[in-house]
Amino acid sequence: MVTRRDLVLGAVGAAVVAGTGREVRAAAEYRWKWQSFWQPNTVNQLAFERFAARVKERSGGRIEIEALPVNAVVPPGEILDAVRAGVIQGANGGTGYYVGKDPAFALLADLNCAWESPDQLTGWYYEAGGNGLARELYARFGSYYLGPVLWGMESIPTKKPLRSIADFKGLKMRAPEGLGAAIWAKLGVGVITLPGTEVYTALERGRIEATDWGTLGMNDQLGYGKIAPYAIYPGIHSMPASDVTIKLDIWEKLPAELQKLLLEETVEFNRHSLEVNERLDREMVAKRDPATLIVWGPKERRELREVARPVWEEWGGKSPMARKIYDSYVSYMQKTGLL
Repeated sequence: MVTRRDLVLGAVGAAVVAGTGREVRAAAEYRWKWQSFWQPNTVNQLAFERFAARVKERSGGRIEIEALPVNAVVPPGEILDAVRAGVIQGANGGTGYYVGKDPAFALLADLNCAWESPDQLTGWYYEAGGNGLARELYARFGSYYLGPVLWGMESIPTKKPLRSIADFKGLKMRAPEGLGAAIWAKLGVGVITLPGTEVYTALERGRIEATDWGTLGMNDQLGYGKIAPYAIYPGIHSMPASDVTIKLDIWEKLPAELQKLLLEETVEFNRHSLEVNERLDREMVAKRDPATLIVWGPKERRELREVARPVWEEWGGKSPMARKIYDSYVSYMQKTGLL
């Protein structure tokens, strides 16, 4: 059976090492500790480790990144401060953990109910000024924003099929506090905030009927599909973006060719993260009864976006930077036909 480590690292030797044609130098010019918010040996942590391996190989050993998992140095909410202080030199962090610093981070982390595919959000970052706005925000906290890393559209494990926004009324659902919870409340959901450690038991005992959690593959690996057998797939509500950041003054002193390399490898990191998570989704779909997978059409998705839009606008009014990001999102979505 193919393991998660196989999915992520299986091609590194052939595709990365052989593809560069360069020998790794004996000593690195730049030795950095970077931390993620991912658990060890998960698909996403292994993708982060692959990113570090590629950077080392492509730089000929000039850059060596120690890709540490969650809590190795600091808790997830302290990663941005740790980069600024030089405790770590970079990160694959959870953007949503920094909302207390500026509400704009909530909009960057996950514009709930906005997107239908990762290509749309990636397009906003790389073609519609998203990376520039993120860099403006992160620079205020001593970091240079290299780019986003997505892992795909998340799903909702649920005990009953949810085929339209009307089906959410009265549903007891676990959701994190913030922008997403506000959208669910507008749909009539009885939102319950629970720590992750309590979600499975709450579903099992009927305290909640559904949960806002991860992708279909992540959810089914955790066993949610056994106690909440239905899932909206492809997902409709959440496509989070993690960040890849480096300490700003380190970035500014790097040679141009190494800056270019890091930017290119961040693009590859995002591509690979989406690929391995999509593969995991397909693996889990193949094990399911097709009747448990609920597909929403364009009409239902647009209706959900229209419900969500006033909540986005409300969050866009919480800070000047949040307003810039909100306005940019809406302009892009109008041009691409999502609104």
